[in-house]
Amino acid sequence: MYNPTVARLTYRALLGRRRALILFLLPALLLAIAAAVRVFNGADDQVAADVLGGFALATMVPLIGVIAGTGAIGPEIDDGSIVYLLSKPVKRPSIIFTKLIVAIAVTMVFSAVPTFIAGMILNGNGQQVAVAYTVAALVASIAYSALFLLLGTVSRHAVVIGLVYALVWEALFGSLISGAKTLSVQQWSLAVAQKVSGEGLITSDVGLATAVSLLTGVTVLATWYAGQKLRTLKLAGEE
Repeated sequence: MYNPTVARLTYRALLGRRRALILFLLPALLLAIAAAVRVFNGADDQVAADVLGGFALATMVPLIGVIAGTGAIGPEIDDGSIVYLLSKPVKRPSIIFTKLIVAIAVTMVFSAVPTFIAGMILNGNGQQVAVAYTVAALVASIAYSALFLLLGTVSRHAVVIGLVYALVWEALFGSLISGAKTLSVQQWSLAVAQKVSGEGLITSDVGLATAVSLLTGVTVLATWYAGQKLRTLKLAGEE
């Protein structure tokens, strides 16, 4: 299912100059915030949890997921260069699976790694806060990548829709409306982080079993449907 050629082309597209700048900017901002908080506030477990939850998991991870997930396929569909891949003897589900792996890898590197470093800066992993949020970032990276890759496959406005979901649905409605929290990747990943961290520092409105089931289900279904949509995508010469 994994195609090295497709992976190489996708990495090259995602890590181009413009996208790479954005990908590095968000982690750098997180590390700067963590360093400033540590200098002015000292090591505090609750503050560390608030910073990692409020910025790293709620803002940085989904934004990087949008960039990596939609960027793995959306631009190729928009400019027509996807025709090159579709004309090759490569199964279309294999293209989707490979691009998903690349999107997950990029999202994890640019979100989970800086989250762990920021946690160590903030409180030296007191009460497992750094590890808990790193694990949350890892599992969220998988679900976000699958969701936003699907968006990139089905819509030319995938980036806008992804930003609306990440910044409006999860950050705004997810914090105000209890029902919306159940349909939030952020809450699902928080349930995993809650299991790892110290008592009371991290909370989620979704139970662990439900969160794991939803994370798995959304990832599998989004990947499968993206593969189906790519199957039905017509080449210019076929229309």
